[in-house]
Amino acid sequence: MPACPALFIAAPASGQGKTTVTAALARHHARLGRRVRVFKTGPDFLDPMILERASGAPVYTLHLTMVGRDACQRLLADAAAQADLILIEGVMGLFDGTPSSADLAAAFGVPVLAVIAAHGMAQTFGALAFGLANFRPGLPFFGVLANRVASERHGVMLAEAAALAPHAPAWLGGLPARADIALPSRHLGLVHAGEVDDLDLRLDRAADALADTALQALPPAVAFDAARSAPVPRWLAGRTIAVARDAAFCFVYPANLDLLRAMGAALRFFAPLDDEPIPADADALYLPGGYPELHAERLAGARRTADAVRAHAGAGRPIVAECGGMLYLLDRLGVMNQQAREAALPRTTDDARAEPLAFHAMLGVLPGEARMQARLSRLAMQVLDTAHGPLMGHTFHYSSMQTAMAPVAQARHATTAAAGEAVYRAGNTVATYMHAYWPSNPRATAAMFVGEPF
Repeated sequence: MPACPALFIAAPASGQGKTTVTAALARHHARLGRRVRVFKTGPDFLDPMILERASGAPVYTLHLTMVGRDACQRLLADAAAQADLILIEGVMGLFDGTPSSADLAAAFGVPVLAVIAAHGMAQTFGALAFGLANFRPGLPFFGVLANRVASERHGVMLAEAAALAPHAPAWLGGLPARADIALPSRHLGLVHAGEVDDLDLRLDRAADALADTALQALPPAVAFDAARSAPVPRWLAGRTIAVARDAAFCFVYPANLDLLRAMGAALRFFAPLDDEPIPADADALYLPGGYPELHAERLAGARRTADAVRAHAGAGRPIVAECGGMLYLLDRLGVMNQQAREAALPRTTDDARAEPLAFHAMLGVLPGEARMQARLSRLAMQVLDTAHGPLMGHTFHYSSMQTAMAPVAQARHATTAAAGEAVYRAGNTVATYMHAYWPSNPRATAAMFVGEPF
């Protein structure tokens, strides 16, 4: 049973600074020469990019439903056997969602560090800290950290407040409110790691700020049972899969690529933004999600890539396109002016007050168009029932799509069973807004990449 120091970084809500604190811890310990493995709770592509930069190692997803308890256990046990520290960043508030971050921490006995953004509060900090630590009896709790502390005096007030209640959680210190530590964000979350020019400086500053906290030392060790798994059949042996990878197509689970390799596929990467063609030996093509709306004009001018994708589709070779990858295959994409300037979309602005759309020609492999909008279109865990069993995933997008295509399948909400995202098929091209977690159903995944019914 491998054991490793481990800590679960949670908060009372989104926007408290979980990623900043997790990245600071990862960078701090990595600078000391420790092998740090970071995991992210739930579906997310942007936070893991920051955390990978901070730790120097790929960041994998943990989620009791989407990934599955046994698979989470295997990932943690494998990490514990190799690493000096495991960090798990939570999602939303500690007790939000089904399953929640608290469910995941409790399932594997990982102690919780609660990060509370303390700007604009004093004694109430103690009430929040007490509530997080005691709301769920039996939840392993490590302590609380104040984020965005305004001054030394403010920090003293917060520490005193945290100690007021009986059974108060341990006070671990505070991080100052500093713009040069904060991580910038836009409509889908944090800004892509590659777009933050001074990211390493920000991470180093955040790590330095831990000097005045009790988080410099390693947390307690946690033992993780090693779960056995059967080898995956090599359904894709001898096949080459081209994978679009650049700032426009960057939403990829590392576990998905691991699965393709485990099933025997050779992966070849290319960058549509650099007008690179698909590798000539590609048997199949994967177009992941990302930010095509921020690069629509450049994508429209990438003629060599466009011709190669059209030729690939015309030859009947499989294409799997998710979310932004699907938008790239449509006739055109409508982009708001502020998106073209790579600015953040407002979260609450009515669509009627949004700026006029500028349309850019996409590939025309699939009929229809997509329009970016100010409001979130859908955010949910998804399940797609296939001929090979359920395929898990999620959806999160700010666009709407109009198409004459009829869906060949429809996902459903993972907990309510409400209607979810449509799945389209044209020849051997499979397209959907759903971001699938392929290890949840390797057989269905393989079927899509060889052009079989799924």
